[in-house]
Amino acid sequence: QVQLVESGGGLVQAGDSLRLSCAASGRTFSSYAMGWFRQAPGKERDFVATINWSGSSTYYTDSVKGRFTISRDNAKNTVYLQMNSLKPEDTAVYYCAATVLITGKSDPRWYDYWGQGTQVTVSS
Repeated sequence: QVQLVESGGGLVQAGDSLRLSCAASGRTFSSYAMGWFRQAPGKERDFVATINWSGSSTYYTDSVKGRFTISRDNAKNTVYLQMNSLKPEDTAVYYCAATVLITGKSDPRWYDYWGQGTQVTVSS
């Protein structure tokens, strides 16, 4: 069992930066691939980024490439999402998720554990 708790969301202006954190419980964090997803009001939950178990491989949705960076610190049981050059269309609730697979997927159905989400609002 893994419990995930996101933090770091907030209200920012377009062009600003935020860093989201996701703290995981459990001793097996390093064996999970991790992902970040987001859900805007009235929309489906969309894939943002994923990182494999070791942190050596990452993958992003096209709309955030070059602006967002996913990383992890297995010693701290934490995964991060550094978000730069934020745009109003990045406004959403951001969720982190864990999968027992060692390589992450963009399909949320592969993920076994989810956090409660953190709100990110970007004003224009």
